[in-house]
Amino acid sequence: MARSRALRRFLRVLELEEEQHRARMASALADLHHLETLLTAAEDRERAGRQLMNESAQTGKVVDRLAGREESQLARKRAALLKPQIADAEEVARAQRESFLEMRIERRQTETVIVKSESADAIEAGRREQRSLDDWFLRRVR
Repeated sequence: MARSRALRRFLRVLELEEEQHRARMASALADLHHLETLLTAAEDRERAGRQLMNESAQTGKVVDRLAGREESQLARKRAALLKPQIADAEEVARAQRESFLEMRIERRQTETVIVKSESADAIEAGRREQRSLDDWFLRRVR
């Protein structure tokens, strides 16, 4: 019984650690999603700059052509800066996910040990009770 109580406390610690790992994983995934959103916005901005350059070629507005070219160049630079950050964020998210899954496995293994331990304790208690009843019956018959 004391063994089971200690395992239950250990299981609670593992549950808390798993929750912390889950939170870190969620944070890493949120960071990755944010960077991907920024990359999509940069790509949209680059596309809008190219479109402005195409429109200015038809209308002949030099200012719009220059503005479109600058928008496009700035957006490409921004995307070039974001891509390595996204790769790093993907690596961090992968590592956090692996860490979380390792904690989950450890917690589940501990739960299995607890269930087996409690089952063994219950079987032993049943045997002791039956032995006690058998002894009582034998004493009563004599």
